[in-house]
Amino acid sequence: MTNSITVYTTSQCPYCTMVKNFLSEKKIAYKEVNVEQDPATMQRVVETTGQMGVPQTDVNGVWVLGFDPESIMGALKQ
Repeated sequence: MTNSITVYTTSQCPYCTMVKNFLSEKKIAYKEVNVEQDPATMQRVVETTGQMGVPQTDVNGVWVLGFDPESIMGALKQ
C-alpha cells in the first residue's frame, strides 16, 4: 500500500519543522501544504479536525495533531 501523507504547516512553526524532519529522517515521503499561502485549505482543515493549530498531518486519512511521531507511525501501520 502506498502511503498518503500531507503535512499542513506555517512558515514560522517549529513543530512543523520537527514533523518534516522526522518524516525525512525515516525516509517517508510526504506532501507539504503551507496554509499561510492557502487560507481556503486551512479553513477546510479546521472544519475537518476542529483544530486551528499546526502542524496537522493527514496520514492515510488519520489526522495527527502536533508533533507526535508515535501517532504518525501508528497511523502508518493501520
